[in-house]
Order: sequence, then structure tokens, then C-alpha cells
Amino acid sequence: MQRDYNPSFAGVEDAAAVPCSRFHVKLVDERPVPGLPQDDEPPEYAAPSFGGEEGLSRLHPFEYRGPGGGFPGCDPLRPDTLLQTYDTITNSHLKTFGHNTVDKVPRIDFYRNTGSFSGVKINRPTLADLHEDLKTDIVSVPGTVEGIANGDGAVSDEAGRKPSENELVRFGWIKGVLVRCMLNIWGVMLFIRLSWIVGQAGIGLGVVIILLATVVTSITGLSTSAISTNGCVRGGGAYYLISRSLGPEFGGSIGLIFSFANAVAVAMYVVGFAETVVDILKENNALMVDPISDIRIVGCITVVILLGITVAGMEWETKAQVILLIILLIGICNFFIGTVIPSNTGKKGKGFFNYQANIFAENFGPSFRDGEGFFSVFAIFFPAATGILAGANISGDLKDPQGAIPKGTILAIFITTTTYIAVAVCIGATVVRDATGSVNDTISSSTNCNGSAACKLGYDFSICNTQTCNFGLMNNFQVMSMVSAFGPLITAGIFSATLSSALASLVSAPKIFQALCKDNIYKGLYFFGKGYGKNGEPIRSYILTFFIAVAFILIAELNTIAPVISNFFLASYALINFSCFHASYSKTPGWRPAFRFYNMWLSLLGTILCCAVMFVINWWAAVITVTIVLFLNIYVIYNKPEVNWGSSKQAMSYVTALQDALSLTGVNDHIKNFRPQCIVLTGSPMSRPALLDLTLSFTKNFSLCICSQVFMGSRKQSVSEINMNMDKYQQWLTKNKKKAFYAAVAGDNLRDGVKCLLQASGLGRMKPNTLVIGYKRDWHTINFRDVDNYVGILHDAFDFEYGLIILRISQGLDISHILQIQEELQRKEQEKLALESAKREEQEDGKRGIRSLKFLNKAVKYSANTPLAVNAQKGFKISTGYAANFNQQLLEASAQFQKNQGKGTIDVWWLFDDGGLTILIPYLLTTRKKWSGCKLRIFIGGKLDSINEEKRAMAALLGKFRIQCADIKVIGDINVKPSKQSWKTFEELIEPYQLHESSKDPATAEILQKEYPWKITDAELERFKDKTYRQVRLNELLQENSRAANIIVVSLPIARKEAVSSYLYMAWLEILSRNLPPVIMIRGNQKNVLTFYS
Repeated sequence: MQRDYNPSFAGVEDAAAVPCSRFHVKLVDERPVPGLPQDDEPPEYAAPSFGGEEGLSRLHPFEYRGPGGGFPGCDPLRPDTLLQTYDTITNSHLKTFGHNTVDKVPRIDFYRNTGSFSGVKINRPTLADLHEDLKTDIVSVPGTVEGIANGDGAVSDEAGRKPSENELVRFGWIKGVLVRCMLNIWGVMLFIRLSWIVGQAGIGLGVVIILLATVVTSITGLSTSAISTNGCVRGGGAYYLISRSLGPEFGGSIGLIFSFANAVAVAMYVVGFAETVVDILKENNALMVDPISDIRIVGCITVVILLGITVAGMEWETKAQVILLIILLIGICNFFIGTVIPSNTGKKGKGFFNYQANIFAENFGPSFRDGEGFFSVFAIFFPAATGILAGANISGDLKDPQGAIPKGTILAIFITTTTYIAVAVCIGATVVRDATGSVNDTISSSTNCNGSAACKLGYDFSICNTQTCNFGLMNNFQVMSMVSAFGPLITAGIFSATLSSALASLVSAPKIFQALCKDNIYKGLYFFGKGYGKNGEPIRSYILTFFIAVAFILIAELNTIAPVISNFFLASYALINFSCFHASYSKTPGWRPAFRFYNMWLSLLGTILCCAVMFVINWWAAVITVTIVLFLNIYVIYNKPEVNWGSSKQAMSYVTALQDALSLTGVNDHIKNFRPQCIVLTGSPMSRPALLDLTLSFTKNFSLCICSQVFMGSRKQSVSEINMNMDKYQQWLTKNKKKAFYAAVAGDNLRDGVKCLLQASGLGRMKPNTLVIGYKRDWHTINFRDVDNYVGILHDAFDFEYGLIILRISQGLDISHILQIQEELQRKEQEKLALESAKREEQEDGKRGIRSLKFLNKAVKYSANTPLAVNAQKGFKISTGYAANFNQQLLEASAQFQKNQGKGTIDVWWLFDDGGLTILIPYLLTTRKKWSGCKLRIFIGGKLDSINEEKRAMAALLGKFRIQCADIKVIGDINVKPSKQSWKTFEELIEPYQLHESSKDPATAEILQKEYPWKITDAELERFKDKTYRQVRLNELLQENSRAANIIVVSLPIARKEAVSSYLYMAWLEILSRNLPPVIMIRGNQKNVLTFYS
């Protein structure tokens, strides 16, 4: 492993050969070096903290140079020099600022992705490494960076070595971007259509058309430059830029249509080339079959040759592009030279008179004919200005995309625009609009001139006013060939323009399509993402593009498809501009483009212009394009690919949510807008599915729901578990379409943790107001402190003015033990599959398979001996995701609220007015699809002699609240004593927790009360005898009236603090809800949650 070593550190004066690095940490030599002058003492500061003056004097200056992030002569993509904590050459110790520390200086390798091609990711010390006690000394591991292994578990071997022959082939900004963009922008339009555009629009409006097109492409170029310099750019071109900015929805749709557009563009350019070749064959009477068939034959042969060049590798394709550029430049220069060569008689008859002021003046204004207008002419010219993404499309093959794309794209736009304007002005100043082509159409000096420029120059082309002529700007597409010094060079230029554009599109389409397929946004296309060779060439995508191009060449209906393809390109430009605007507008801290010459409002203008041009070119093609983009967008949204690219859409969602939350804080709460916002004590979200499902039944999509978990035990362990599970559980909620948040806290016990949740959960007005908790079914078997903590949670909820909801299911709520069994079984199944795979690998690959087989055998033997695995093998089977034979009733009960409840009743025992929460929750349940078949039945307490009046009063109240119910029943005998059997059952229930102090002498009773303060005293039981009777009696009434209900909602009894013991209160809840269908015990915070005012 090589490392940077500066001989001057060890006393060597000549340090000229020191390899450069972006981050240098000076090695402090602890041996005295004789003969070397000592550094001047640095100035003293108020609080030096870097190891004293000696440490400060050895700080090595750091300078950042160059756009690539390195020093002159350095490879900007090379990882920094690897350092060790101990130097075996000089016996020097590595010090950060002259001070031994685990902390590391900033370096680029800490910020790389794990799969980075430009260097190896290195892991910096974790917060725990710096914050926790240092148990052992950090030992330098050979081959690691300061003892810190990189993210892949491998060590970089790139530092200090020369690139080998197998290095990736990369291109600079000239070959990679400038050449490609110029070749794409300088298309056939320059040679065969620009003269017609000048003839129609005139020089003045012709230049305006060119500049207007340039405005659109220039703004897009600026937006592209900004996006491409906001972080590392990989392969994929326009798709990569849009998908990483706007997300996979727009990126996926644009990637697909942009790839298709480039593939069809190959056919368009090749057909243009083939038409020129066939015209030459026709002139020489050398047609093979007929013009259409010859175009198809020549086109197919051309595509095969171009495919061979691209498959040979990017080096060959780039060399071909350079050769084509030279030919194109010669053709353009040939035209300009021809304009100054004196015209002969034949050329004058065709309308060419060299530079003439009269011609310039005549051609300066427009002369639209044949129904053409400014926008129709603009629509014809604009495709010539496209091609600005030719360099960005091979972003994965550029040495420095961040520097190359802005520089090459903008310079290409400037050069090509200047060329188009120069050609337009020159051709407009030298050639008249109409000419007959006859050398005999001259006029004598005595002839009265008709005022035309040709007439003043001695030619009478007035016949063109009454009949169609074949020459001049308006009639002859080969004007540039006629004007040029050597006509065949213009033909060569046409060949060069068409072939270079076809070659660029043949490279762009597969590259973009490969990047799209690798991201696996469209599952069925992953096959085409595979790369071959050192550059990862998309051979499969090349072949697919080839067949698409050949198909469109054979169809030969390109005039119909051309407007759609142009609109595909424009849609890409529009979204690139919108990406830049959206990223800027979201004000995300991650938006820090190195390219500063952009403006978000200018990008928005570019978006609008691109959309406008789409409809100007062809309105029906624009409608088709928008429809396809929206369809693909909806498809990707529906499939929800598992990618996270930190798009501006995410940033904007955050900004919007934050602004809405802040604006909400300025609005006072109103009863009409009350909604139950719940903290649900589920533990892990999957541990108590019934509790979560029921809560989501009345909160989903319109109210806040927070799944909460309290981690108890050692703080270090708890915090570690929280950090490890936070994202995991939130992702589980999202994946299972549970519209809830996950929150976790660490606490010494459950009550302390819940206190934290009750006080700190929520944000502004989005703050919970209701606590949802499961009934503690095992209260009579656990430690009394746990019972106190549970009841204390209920008291805390009331103290913080929360509503309280307790759910009881007879089978229980917690299925975590079953999940544990399932997880173990799934792990064993995976090991089994891996073992089978290893066996197949052994047969195919020999020794490598044997090694993996031995490893897996050990793993399987180890896992098979674990207690969970032993239990799992005794008959537990995986069925519907759980162990089917393990407490099947509990599993069915835990999933009961996920099913449609069918027809039935929700029995509401609204015994005490708590503000309306007890009636609001069941009403909200009936508004849900799963509960829509259930009717409300209302039970209230009353007197036997006024049942009808109280029933009418309740009906009137519910009518005011606009809550419909199937029946109202007044219970007049609630306060009747329960049956002896029921009371005996209750006495047996509380017997283990009674103190029975009345049967003891006072001294003994006092001792017992101090020793067992949690037990139920006789005095307490006597004081709350009536309330206890009521709970027992209520259970009898519930058994009598609501045994067949789908779910029961009953008012929760409240226990006074310091008066009712925890065990007596739990006994109340137990006897109240025993042997019943699912019971929800609800108590509001005694504040109104319902109103009948509008």
C-alpha cells in the first residue's frame, strides 16, 4: 500500500517530488533535526486548543485549487493518500493538529457513496466512538485509513498508482460535450432549410427566430449546468438529472420517452442521409430498385455500420465524431468562402450575386408565402436548435461531468448560434428570393426596372411572380451548395451532419435507457440494464435501439412521427428547467450548485417557453406527449419504486408541511374542527395490530396517529435500540399502508417514558389529545410496581388533559412472541434456500462453492440449536405470515379490525358526559367502509319513572349533533345491587390484593399498611362500595344487552388519585369488561368535542 511521504518531514531539504493531495495532515517528527531553521513562532491567541505552540507551529497549510477539487496536477477523483497512526519509516506519530485524538480531519472519502467509482468510501468515527468511554486503545490496522475501515470492508488500492489499461475510458469537455453538442445542433437544417427560412421570414425575423430558439436552449443549458454541478453526476443524462431532482415519477417517464425519442431520431437522421444518397444515385441513373426501397436499403446498411462503431466502444465512436466534425467545419468554411468568390453567369441566373446592399435590404423584411407565418416557420427551425443534451447524455463517460457539461454545453450553444446567424445574414445578403435559373433572363440598361434587387443587377425574374420558379431562397433547398466554393463539400457536410446526429442518438438512447433500467423503476426492463466491458457498455440496449431504428426506417412514416419526437425532446427540456426552478424554490440546504449563473425564475420562464413551443410546433403532438408523460408518471406513482434520491419534491413537501404547520399555529382551535389525535402505545407497530388497526379506523387520512414505544433498561442499550429501529418501524408502517408515525423514547420505566410522550409529542396544533392504550390483561400476575405504573399512566393522561381510550380483547393484544417465532422460521427458510444455492454453486464453481457450503453448514447447525429454532421445529408452520398452530385464536383476534365488519351493531354505553368523545369515536367508526354496515345503539342511564322523557331528550341531543342511531335504550336499574354470584366473583378477584386490616389489631394493621401500601384496604373498599357495585352491575347489563354486538363502547370509570388504589381500579376495569366482545373504554377530558352550532 503506497502512501504520501514528504521527505522534508524527516529532514530532507528537497521536497519537490512530494505527491500532491487535497488533505494533508502533517507528520510530527519527534526527533530533533539538526541544521534546519526553526519556524517563526506563530502569534498567540486567546484560547489555543491544539496542543500548544509546538502543535500550532506544525499546522500544514491547506489550499483548494481547481474545479475538480484538487491541486494542480492532481487527479480530482483519486482518493486521498492513506495515512496510518504509526509511521514505521520515521517513528513519527500521526497527530491531528499536533494532538493525538480519535477525531479525524475532514476528507472527501467520508462523504462518498458506498458504490462510488471515483474512490473508496471511508467511515469516520461514529458518535459513540467519540462520546462513549474509550475502553481499549485504537490499534492501527494495516491497510486501513487511520484504523477506520471503509464502508465496503475493503481497502482502497488506488492511491498513488498509475491508471492501468483496464481503467474506465473517460472524455474531457471538448470531445465529450462540445464536439457532440455542436454536431447535433449543426444538423441538416443548416444546409438545406436555413435558406428557405431566411426567404420566408427575412433576415430580420430570421435572426429573431434563431435567437428565440437560442433563448429556450440557453435557459435549458443554464438549468442543466446548475443541476449537473449540484453533486456528482453519473450516467443517464437527462434522465439522471430529472430523476435525481424531481424524483422517479417524472424521471422515469422522461427517461423512457427520451430514450425512445433518441432511438427514433436515429431513424430520422439516417433517412435524411439515405435521401441525399438516393438523390445522388438518381442524378447518375444508378438506382437499385426505386427511390423508397433504395432509401430503406441504404438506411439499414448505414444503421448496421453505425451500430458496429458504437459497439466497438466509446473511443471509436468519439474518433468518428471528431472526423465528422472536421468534415462539417470544412463544409461551413467552404460556404463562407463561396460567398466572396465572384459569382459567374450560371450562379447569377440562379439568384446568387455576392454581397449586395440591395439584396440585403430586399431580404431583410419577411415575405411569408403558401400559408406560412412566423410561428410555423419557427416550428420548422426549432428542431435544429435541439441537441444541447448530447454531451449530458453520456454523463457517465465524462471525466468531470460537473465541469464538462456547463462549459461544453454553453460554449456549443454560443458557437452554433453565431454560425446560424452568420449563415442566415450571409445567405440573405447574397441570394435573391426567386430566380429562374436561366442565364438568358437578363435585361438591357434601357429596360424599365421593376424595383427588385435582381432587376437592378441586370436580371429579370418577374416571371416568378406568376409561376413557380426552381431557384432562389424560396424555391431551392440546395442554395448553400450552389453558393459554396466547392459544391460536393456541402454534400459531405450534409452527410457529416446526419451521420454525426444519428451516431450521437444511437449512443444517447442506450445510455439513458441503461441508467433507467438499472434503477429498476419499470420492473420488466431490468434486463436491459446490464453493462459489458470496462465501460459497462449497454450492448442489450444498443441492440434494442437498433431494432427500433430499423423498424422506423422500414415504416418510412417519419413525417408523422417527427412532431411527436420533437415534443418529447421539448418535454425533457421543460422538466430540466422545472427541476432547476423547483430545487431552488424549495430552498433545500442540499441545493448548492457550483454553477452560479442561473436564476430560478429564468428556469421557470424556460419551462413555460418549452411548453409553449411544444404547442406551437404541433398541438396534437403536444397533447400526446403530455398524456404519455402523465400516464407514465401515474404508473410509477402507483408502483412506488423503492428509491430515495433526495429529490426537490421531498424538499418541497417538507417546506409545504412546515409552512402549513406554522400557519396552523396562528389559528385558534374550534370545536367544529376537533379530531382525535392519538398517541397509541403499541410498542413496536407490529406487536399489537388490533390496537393500531382500531385507532386507524377513526384516524386514517384525516387525523394524527403516533405509534409509540418505550424502551426500558440501561440507557445505552435503550438509545441504541431506538436509533436502530426508528427508520425500520416507520418504513414498516409506510410499506403496510398504515397512515401513522412512529415515536420512541427511553425511560427508566413505562410510566416515565409515557410521560415524555404525553408532554413532547406533536408539533404546534398537530399535537395529540387522546391516549390509546391496551388493557393490561396480566395485571393480577405481575409485580405491583408495574400495576402502579400502568394505572399511573392513566392518571398522567388525565393530568395532561388527554382523552383516554382503553381497548380490551378477550384473547389479548400482544403477538410479539408469535412474531419472534415467525422471524426465526423465516430465517431458517432463508438459510435453507442459501444452502441449496451453495450446493448448486459447488457443482458449478468447485472450490468456491465448497467454502461457502462449509460456512452455511456451520450457520445452519448453530441456528438449529437455538431455543427458538428448537421450539419452531416442534410443529410451528408458516401460514399467512404467522405460526398458524400457535395460538390461532389470538392471531385471528389481532386481525379482526382489518376485515369488513359486516352487518351488526356498535353498542355505545354513554353513561357519563365527558364532552362527547365517547359518542364521537363510534360515530367516526361508522363513517369507515369496514364499519359502514354497523348501526349505533345508544345506552344511557336513567330513572325508571322517566325513561321516555330521557329517551326523547337523548334523541333530540343526537339529532342536534346530526348523529344517527338505530336505537336508544334507557337503563333504569344501573344502581341496583349486582347479583350475589357476580359480587362473589368480584370478591374472589380482589381477595389476593386485600389487606383485611379491620380484622387485625390497630398496631398490626398499621404495620401491614406500611409494608403493603398497594393493597386494597377495607376502608377503601367501603368508601367506594357504591362505585364498585356499579361496575359489577354494568357487566351484568352488558352481558344481557350487548353480548352480540360487534364492539362495545362504554364510559371509562375514573379513579381519584391517592384515593383509589391501583389494584381496586384494575379490578373495576376487569369486572366491567370481562367475558364480552371487544370493549372500548373511553373517557374524554371533560371538554366539548361536539357542537350543534354551525
